[in-house]
Amino acid sequence: MYTLYSMQRSGNSYKVRLALAKLATPYRLVEIDILQGESRTPEFLAMNPNGRVPLLEVAPDRYLAESNAILWYVARGTELAPEDPIERAEALQWMFFEQNSLEPNMGAAYFWLSLVRGGRDLQAHSLDDWMENGNRALRVMERHLEKSRFFVADRFTIADIALYGYTHVAHLCDFDLTPFPAVKAWLDRVAEEPGYVPMDWQPAAMAAE
Repeated sequence: MYTLYSMQRSGNSYKVRLALAKLATPYRLVEIDILQGESRTPEFLAMNPNGRVPLLEVAPDRYLAESNAILWYVARGTELAPEDPIERAEALQWMFFEQNSLEPNMGAAYFWLSLVRGGRDLQAHSLDDWMENGNRALRVMERHLEKSRFFVADRFTIADIALYGYTHVAHLCDFDLTPFPAVKAWLDRVAEEPGYVPMDWQPAAMAAE
């Protein structure tokens, strides 16, 4: 069984939990509070020298970091991971886009404005850039979703999961999705997918502890 080191309110961690739920894959969940420095302990850094979550133990003492790499691993051989070479490349294209254009802006805004006490004041100098670049990414997504129900292969894939992680909490960090009706409709479609779980969901074993 996998062991997932995750932070409940982390969008990157949520991506992996959503994929595992969609696939009905059992796993052991270990909550890591990065705000309390729990990803910077010697024990955690021995597993992931980068000191970040999510982190997936795939075999004894074998660990995968980086949310999108983990998505590809857990979804291999399923309909969530396209096998057609072009569709696979398109999924990678959108997942690279997510990490380069969306997450550094919307993800950063979500972290500092929603998770860190006093974060708005601490990062006031960055807000305008986050909003400008985050909205630019949303416009790219909107243009694509005006013509497609999902991002790749006309079905729900890990590309959608990657982009959903932070887009669905955009309203919590000053982003207004009103100008992006296709994005909003896509968010609704993702939430209607069989096996969908919200960010605050926990596996039964974890919730019982």
